[in-house]
Amino acid sequence: MSRFPPAAAWRAACAKDATLAAWAGPWSVCFAVAVDGRASVFTVADGQMQPGGGTPAFTLGAPDAVWAKFLQPEPPRHHHGVFAMLYRVPEFSIEGEQVAFMQHAHVVRRVLEVGKWLAMGNPAPAPAVLAPRGGMRPIPRVAGRYVPVTVGGVTYQLYTEATGTGQDVLCLHTAGADGRQFHGLMSDPSLTATHRLVSFDMPWHGKSPPPEGAIPGSWRLNTNLYVDLIMGFVAAAGLDRPIVLGASMSGEICLELAYRHPDSFHGIIACEACDKIERRQTHWAAHPQVNQAFFVPEWIRALSAPQSPAEYVEQIGWHYAQGGPAVFFGDIAFYSGDWDARERVGRIDTNRCRLFMLTGEYDYSCTVEASAATAAKIPGARFQAMPGIGHFPFAENPALFAQYLRPVLEELAG
Repeated sequence: MSRFPPAAAWRAACAKDATLAAWAGPWSVCFAVAVDGRASVFTVADGQMQPGGGTPAFTLGAPDAVWAKFLQPEPPRHHHGVFAMLYRVPEFSIEGEQVAFMQHAHVVRRVLEVGKWLAMGNPAPAPAVLAPRGGMRPIPRVAGRYVPVTVGGVTYQLYTEATGTGQDVLCLHTAGADGRQFHGLMSDPSLTATHRLVSFDMPWHGKSPPPEGAIPGSWRLNTNLYVDLIMGFVAAAGLDRPIVLGASMSGEICLELAYRHPDSFHGIIACEACDKIERRQTHWAAHPQVNQAFFVPEWIRALSAPQSPAEYVEQIGWHYAQGGPAVFFGDIAFYSGDWDARERVGRIDTNRCRLFMLTGEYDYSCTVEASAATAAKIPGARFQAMPGIGHFPFAENPALFAQYLRPVLEELAG
C-alpha cells in the first residue's frame, strides 16, 4: 500500500522546502496527486505553497499499487519518475491542462520528492536530491582545442577534448548534451592508461558554436548530417580507426556507422540503441510558453537509474538546462524521427567491424527489450543488459559503466 503523508503535513513540509523556496517567483499553480481517486491538492500562489487547497489545473492519478512502487526507496524500472510512469505505466495519467503541467513539471517532481521523503518515515526537510551521493566528481586532465569540419559547404568549429594514451576511443555525447558527459570516464586511470578518450561537441552544443549566420532555433539533425559530421571529425582530428562509443542518439548513429563505414573503426560500442524509437519527440521542448531550461531536464531526469550517484545525475540535468533554443528538440528530430534503420541493421557486417550493444535496465526510452530485439537482427552482434543503470551510462554512473566497458575494450584489444 502507498503511504503518502496527510495532505496538510505534506503541504506544510513543501512550504518549508529549500528547493521550492529557491524557485519562488511570479508564478502560481494548483494541482492534485490522486491515489485511487483520493486527491491531495497543492496550491502555489506567487511561488509560495499555500496551507489550503484549491481547484486543480491538472491531476496526477494512479492506483495505490502504482504509487506504492514509486514510493519504494529503490523503485522498479518504469516507476522511478513521473515521465517514466507516463511513458510506460498505463495506469498512470495526468489529466487536465497539459501546458500547465509542462510549465510546472519541476515543481510537481519536487512536491512528489518531499512526499516520498516523508512516506519513507523521514522527518522534514527533504534533501535537495533523494538519490545516493558518491562523493565529489573527479575533474579530468584534458587537452581541448577546436577542429574545423566542413559538411555540405558549411564549416563547423567543433570543440574537442582528449586524454589518455593508446587506442583512440571516439566518445559521442547524447542528444542536447556535450562532451562533458565523458569526464567521469576520462578520470578513470584504468581506462586512460590503455586508451585515448576523445570527445567532441556537436555543432550548437557545449562549446561548439552554430555556424556563422545560422538562425537561432533552426538546428535539426538527420542521419546523413550526423554521419558526415562524425566522419569529417575523424579525418580532421587524425584518428586512425578508433573505437566509437555512444548512447541514445549517438548509440543509434553507432549502428549507422557500423552499416556505412565498418572498415573505418576498430570496434563499435552502441549503448541504449535500437533500430527505431517511437514517441520521444515532444513539442514542449520548443514551446514558447514552456521554459526549456526547466522542462528539458525534467523530461530526461527519470531516464537515469535511481541508484546512480546524485552528483552525476545533477550534472546531466545542468548540462541539459544549458542547451540553446530548440537544440534538444532538433536532436530528437533525428533520435525519434528521421532515424529508422529497421530495413538495414540486418545488413551490418560484424566480420568487418565488431559490434557490441549495451543497454541499461532503467532506460524507459530505449528499453532492454528493444535493444535486444535489434541485436538479434544483426549476425555477430553482442548484446548485454546493464542492471542498475539507465539511459546515460557513461554520464550517470561512470564507475559502474566502466565495469561493463572494460571487458569490451579488452576483447577488442585481444
